Amino acid sequence: MPDPVILTLSGSLRRDATNRKLLLEAVRLFGDASHVVGDLNLPLYDGDVEARDGIPPAVQLLADQITTADAVVISTPEYNKAPSGVLKNALDWLSRVRPGAWAGKPVAIVSAASGRAGGERAQYSLRHCMTPFNPRILQGPEVMIAGVEKAFDEDGRLVNEFSTKSLQKLMDNLKAEGS
Repeated sequence: MPDPVILTLSGSLRRDATNRKLLLEAVRLFGDASHVVGDLNLPLYDGDVEARDGIPPAVQLLADQITTADAVVISTPEYNKAPSGVLKNALDWLSRVRPGAWAGKPVAIVSAASGRAGGERAQYSLRHCMTPFNPRILQGPEVMIAGVEKAFDEDGRLVNEFSTKSLQKLMDNLKAEGS
């Protein structure tokens, strides 16, 4: 049986973003899998552009990646008590692709933020934004990495044992959902 395909989506576009590090840790803890990194560097949603040009190729590619993935992990930063605009923009574009890619897809949501709540509000808001897509969002354990400046070692591994164990349990649950 081939390895499952795990798609990761980072709500931060920065190359060295802690949310990207968190996703790499999630993939490592998930175990044997083919890893695909989704690109959220998409044009801003504009209904006039859609009417004139249709769905941009980058958006269609992302929808296809979601469709073919066995599981998806989304990591969101918290910007002004909400998910990043980049992530929300991607969801807005994906809502226009038919057929929908998210329906029934197992999805784990994690977050890394410098604040003491670790992106709790962003996760709550993201879960709400995902409701119309009808994915199978795992409810726990919740993984919210606070104080990200000190959360990872030089190899990109989480340094907090509780966070690592929680992420491992979430990835075990995701793997079970995707089989």
